[in-house]
Amino acid sequence: MWNVLLSFSGPVALIQLLFLPFFPETPPYLLLQKEDKDGCLKAMKQLWGEGNYQTEFDDLMKEKAITKGTKIMSVLEVLRERSVYPQLFVLLVLMLSLQLCGLNIFETANLPESIIPYASVGISISELISTIFCSSIIDRFGRRTLLCGGYLLMALMLALLETSLLLADQFPWLHYCSVILIFLFIFAYGLGP
Repeated sequence: MWNVLLSFSGPVALIQLLFLPFFPETPPYLLLQKEDKDGCLKAMKQLWGEGNYQTEFDDLMKEKAITKGTKIMSVLEVLRERSVYPQLFVLLVLMLSLQLCGLNIFETANLPESIIPYASVGISISELISTIFCSSIIDRFGRRTLLCGGYLLMALMLALLETSLLLADQFPWLHYCSVILIFLFIFAYGLGP
């Protein structure tokens, strides 16, 4: 019944699409992009309830003053900007590599077919946990540290995973270690990259 599970995101997306028009734009967008001060204050009250949001509004005004000379680029302008090509290349390689390392690794690890769906759910749960964990520590360690640490952990997990898959015929218990290493790889990915 994987197809039913996969299609479950469709109704959820439809519900979000139906209710999205009833929510206000974000206050930073209204103030910084649209330059709508009244709309910004109205959105703050609608999102956060009645109260005095002058401090938050002043912070947004300071941000607006800082970014006044900065031009907001469209997606096409970003793609034409040569200075961001290295970052776009790293992002593209990372996304493609994640797409190519799909669930067939569970078959390579000789897991029973009855366990593979549970392993897939486990991957989703480990990605969720790592994202929540990352968002709670990013201010303490900084984005650069989390990126570098995440990439190093991912490289280590992939090296160990390759070793465990090569030796799995000699040591059958390594099949389960491979699954654990996949979970750790996904956790390292969610931690930084």
